[in-house]
Amino acid sequence: MPLTLDDITFSVSEGRRAPAEAFTLVVFGASGDLTHRKLIPSLFGLHCEGLLPEAARIIGYGRSDLTDEAFASSLRDAVAGSCRGEPTDEDAWGRFARRLGYQRGAYDNEEDLRALGRRLEEIHERTGEPPNWLFYLATPPTAFVPLVRALAGSGLARKGQQGTPWSRLVIEKPFGRDLAGARSLNGEVRKAFDEGQVFRIDHYLGKETVQNLMVLRFGNSIFEPIWHQKYVDHVQITVSETLGVDGRGGYYDHAGAIRDMVQNHMMHLLCLVAMEPPVSLDATAIRNEKVKVLQALRPLDAACAAAGVVRAQYAAGRIDGEAVPGYRELPDVPDDSTTETFVAFKAFVDNWRWSGVPFYFRTGKRLPARRTEISIHFKPVPQVLFNAPPTGPLAPNVLAVRVQPNEGISMEFQVKAPGMPARIRKLRMDFDYAEAFGSAPPEAYQRLLLDAALGDATLFTRDDEVEAAWAFIDPILEGCAMQPCECLGAYPAGTWGPKAADDLVALDGNRWHVAE
Repeated sequence: MPLTLDDITFSVSEGRRAPAEAFTLVVFGASGDLTHRKLIPSLFGLHCEGLLPEAARIIGYGRSDLTDEAFASSLRDAVAGSCRGEPTDEDAWGRFARRLGYQRGAYDNEEDLRALGRRLEEIHERTGEPPNWLFYLATPPTAFVPLVRALAGSGLARKGQQGTPWSRLVIEKPFGRDLAGARSLNGEVRKAFDEGQVFRIDHYLGKETVQNLMVLRFGNSIFEPIWHQKYVDHVQITVSETLGVDGRGGYYDHAGAIRDMVQNHMMHLLCLVAMEPPVSLDATAIRNEKVKVLQALRPLDAACAAAGVVRAQYAAGRIDGEAVPGYRELPDVPDDSTTETFVAFKAFVDNWRWSGVPFYFRTGKRLPARRTEISIHFKPVPQVLFNAPPTGPLAPNVLAVRVQPNEGISMEFQVKAPGMPARIRKLRMDFDYAEAFGSAPPEAYQRLLLDAALGDATLFTRDDEVEAAWAFIDPILEGCAMQPCECLGAYPAGTWGPKAADDLVALDGNRWHVAE
């Protein structure tokens, strides 16, 4: 029988399944793309799986003047196919729609937040369940501070309150634009909430393959003994997208690939690959080890960053046979923009386990394929026996973790091909989630929303982790800003980026890897 989210949902800190208490989720930014595209479909999926408590309610909060019914109606099409991939059952939708409500208000108005509080108390009185509140900031980052202040001023934050009833805050990325901004935002959040109430979300950490990294490493004796500098030659992390930034040019030109992908998604993947075994599966123990990885990253001063980081923009080209415009041809993108849509660089984790092992990072828009992959490249065998002519040189072993799409894990190793003379060829042994378990992994937001309701912070980012990542990224941004405009490379849409990115790894005798 195929596994469902019900089979895999458990409290990491306790090592067992734990039901969520009844709660009310308030989504600030109710009319936004994130709410319609990810949050509501994920919540509907949890509803279909029976993982939402009967008394759980969802309140959308925004500036638009909507009734509860109009808000629910606006979300009907958003949930299509989000219940195990099946067509939406009208009875299931009807029961889910009764969970939905809408509250009009401004993000920075404490009186509007007090009105929200009165409505939340009414839900508590009507259901008889504890008034547990989960506040989700699905708003533009400019609204984070006003909202946090208003939640505190209205009394909804409940800082310092232990146990039930509880109040928790979920914040979407980006968490600051730089180290100073992240510290400032952390300071504002700490005034309103204790750190244990705060859940900084990055949907990559909710993906099954990302979570499986710890099981792969620490649940199998064949991997962890060779997971260090004695046997690993280098590590690659690739996040490639076929999509451009159409419709988001104004936002993206103030962010770029380094802020949009590297500081959050790719740093999280690095931490899970490079961390030491935690002393337990407690959220604090796991997050402690992640922070240590970031603190061990070899600092890049601005001059080194400017010389060693490959940055480029996509030019006009073809994706899946269709012509697409270049980045600077898009609306809201300046003709002289120096914002990168592609970045590649090399980093080192200077600790005992990883000393001398290069970690290569690559991410870009309008690349030929949508891929997120972590590949562990092991050192070649000695150049004797099979690794010497006439059968050598042999390709080293590669362990590749496919985060998306086609989630799974593959191992590349050498075998003898049948026949004479002796011929050695590379073979790939593959594990595919959908094939192994009979269905695709659940949507990442399902797991993360449920964990926030459970109070399990394992898959969320702590304040010191955010700041440690920015401490490494800030000098890179500073160095890149020092580069003259002509140093920004270009690559045609539909290619794997500029030649300089290939040269970056070729200088060490390597090449980029993407498992098909």
